[in-house]
Amino acid sequence: MKKRILVVDDEARMRRFVQMNLDLEGFEVSEAEDGLTAIEKVRNEVFDLVVLDVMMPALDGFETLEHIRELSSVPVIMLTVKADEEDRIRGLDLGADDYVTKPFSPRELSSRIRAVLRRVEPSKTQAEEPLVIDEGLAIDFRRREVIARGEHIKLRPTEYRLLQQLVENAGWIVEQETLLSKAWGPEYRDDSQLLRLYVTYLRKKIEPDPANPRYILTERGVGYQFIDFPRDK
Repeated sequence: MKKRILVVDDEARMRRFVQMNLDLEGFEVSEAEDGLTAIEKVRNEVFDLVVLDVMMPALDGFETLEHIRELSSVPVIMLTVKADEEDRIRGLDLGADDYVTKPFSPRELSSRIRAVLRRVEPSKTQAEEPLVIDEGLAIDFRRREVIARGEHIKLRPTEYRLLQQLVENAGWIVEQETLLSKAWGPEYRDDSQLLRLYVTYLRKKIEPDPANPRYILTERGVGYQFIDFPRDK
């Protein structure tokens, strides 16, 4: 079946441009002219991915994304005319999966969409029962949450992908470039600052003492390692 894409932009010309090119790429495209319409569509319909413009009247892209994340974990690619690092971090922090800066080529957008869709495909880890790391931590990949010291804590999509990569390679050091490529995409492989930020987010959620981590260990200048733990055979 065709993947369903929701394109959210207040400019009708931009929506038509994106829709025409995504149609040619084999996607099924729906449109929303503002954030409120987008939220309503996400609430009532099923989409495989949302392309969301940042600069919109009434609700901007960031506010719209916050509401979408309350409803759904659907992947979101944000469109922006600004290449501002602070805006990019803010969007990723709110749960965006990627950024594309205007102006962009149709090929670039479709390539980013396919890359994000590949990253969110179910993996064997998602199908497994919750993993018990020790008496203080368990991870339920199906629900995208951790149970830390008896408390259920939801993970944002990017935090989930990062933790998934670390746990799948538990006991091994995973290089920074590999983690960035797997969790964000190849275009982020040199963004070590972004990786450090998200490791900090994860530690605050799962570590008893984030300043002295027990589970996610740093190998300076190389990468990160999740502690090894017994697995059921």
